[in-house]
Amino acid sequence: MYHKNATDVSEFLLRGFPFQPEVQRFLFPLFLSIYLLTLLGNVTIILLIRSDMQLLQTPMYFLLSHLALADLGFTSTTIPKALDNLLSQKKTISYCGCLAQMYFYISFGNSDSFLLASMAYDRYVAICYPLHYSSMMTHKRCLQLAAASWTIPVIHSLLYTLLMAHLEFCDSREIPHFFCDIYPVLDVSCSNTGIIEMLLVTEGLVEVLGPFVLIIISYAFIFYTIMKIPSAAGKRKAFSTCGSHICVVVLFYGTVSWVYFKPNSKNSERKDTVAAVMYTMVTPMLNPFIYTLRNSEMKAAMKRVLKKHFH
Repeated sequence: MYHKNATDVSEFLLRGFPFQPEVQRFLFPLFLSIYLLTLLGNVTIILLIRSDMQLLQTPMYFLLSHLALADLGFTSTTIPKALDNLLSQKKTISYCGCLAQMYFYISFGNSDSFLLASMAYDRYVAICYPLHYSSMMTHKRCLQLAAASWTIPVIHSLLYTLLMAHLEFCDSREIPHFFCDIYPVLDVSCSNTGIIEMLLVTEGLVEVLGPFVLIIISYAFIFYTIMKIPSAAGKRKAFSTCGSHICVVVLFYGTVSWVYFKPNSKNSERKDTVAAVMYTMVTPMLNPFIYTLRNSEMKAAMKRVLKKHFH
């Protein structure tokens, strides 16, 4: 019965911005500005760290350069097509394009999550085991953390994309979202989606919550260690090394949890669209500014690079 009225689908309609034309004309320059700022900020972070050996050899900034690369991929997966659809009357995406967008969206998004967990581990070692930091956070260990942060999400996203590729779709081709996310695409399928939904609740939940739990555990030990520091100045200094990372974690997981972990998350509403815009567009744009404006080492590195090239 799941295959009744199933049809071959060559494209989907993305209905994530059901606004009046004048509102869509306002959203286009807004989203374009966000995307350009995201490109500028994250490319600057990558080039700055790669051109300054002092930062590149520091585990935190080595991982930060990978986070910036993941943010670039994450936003480039969704924003260009959203911009195209804001200007287009059809607002379509091809079937293959939808699967490709889903694959890269899941992959880059989960890489973000794993890299944030790796950075939390780095802060845990730095604050809880400062005397052993250089021996524990070696360049080899950093490469292992970065490799795992890219490899695990790639396998995870490939699994879901292959499963989604076997779904059949009925007459309705309208996806109530501005990009191809798993739940909105499942909603328009007339196949039996039980296996995929079971995986989302089990393996998918572990994949997403696993890094978050590691971050919480790391910061529990960090705060416990900081509270044992006798001087107020020492506590402030220790907290300052974690401030930027905490801000990024709160932004990322706060908006993601609104969409995926609230009741009836499969019902795509306008509030879900706003939350999705926050974590797919706004958060990757803010990350570079959080790490540069709040970080004296990044400012110092920027001065060194500018001095090297213009003097």
